[in-house]
Amino acid sequence: MTDDPFVTHRSLLFTVAYEMLGSAADAEDVLQESWLRWAGVDRSQVRDPRAYLVRIVTRQALNRLRTLSRSREEYVGEWLPEPLLTSPDVAEDIELAESVSIAMLTVLETLGPTERAVFVLREVFELPYGEIAEAVGKSAAAVRQTARRAREHVAARQPRVRVSRSEQQAVVERFLIALRTGQLQELMELMAPDVVLIADGGGIAAAVRVPVHGSQPVAKLLARANRMDVAGFEATAVWLNGAPAGRIEIGGESAAVSLVVENGQVTRVYVMRNPRKLTRLDEPAELVR
Repeated sequence: MTDDPFVTHRSLLFTVAYEMLGSAADAEDVLQESWLRWAGVDRSQVRDPRAYLVRIVTRQALNRLRTLSRSREEYVGEWLPEPLLTSPDVAEDIELAESVSIAMLTVLETLGPTERAVFVLREVFELPYGEIAEAVGKSAAAVRQTARRAREHVAARQPRVRVSRSEQQAVVERFLIALRTGQLQELMELMAPDVVLIADGGGIAAAVRVPVHGSQPVAKLLARANRMDVAGFEATAVWLNGAPAGRIEIGGESAAVSLVVENGQVTRVYVMRNPRKLTRLDEPAELVR
């Protein structure tokens, strides 16, 4: 008995849904809905199970994305993607690691649902335009135009400089040491003058509700977190979404910190404090292309 194609391709299908939604919980829901649809399919009529399953998942994710886009308008404070613990192996596929980075998923959030689906399927998974057209219900010509617009939109907003994993790791380690020891000056020196901090508490955990700009205000905010509960403060290095990052424990509460590094300095700080988005920091996620 051969494995069910859904089981064989589950990690790929999860990655597609997660990149489209920025939420592991929603991606799992989409996979459940997709499984129910796959269970009712006449397999003898399916020539390419992988392509067929990607199509089902894309359609379900699009439906979910359109619903979520309305609810996210009412989200308390800034919305950030749900971080996933990953093994260092994910970083070895540079394109995959870049596509699932917190920075990229935050950029993808600014695309419309169809644009996001087309971008993910074309740029990340390199699907032919014809297959994407079937998945999103558009003509191949329309998909080509959508892909071009989405590429331009993302290129204008993503980090300008791609850094090596070793450089990212070195900056993250210095950042976490400065955070643990409360060294305000060291934090400021690590940051670009125009650094931006974005935090997501979801109205549940304490977090600034608007972006904080500038190295001094950002460093002061971060240093204050240490002073709030010195005895219960821990900052450890982890791999999140294919990149070196930090996991913070403050008095029994968790936070995940993802950094964008350009030219040796931190240009973006993403702080996830919403506990509903921090449930996947103990078991590495299987992300594949």
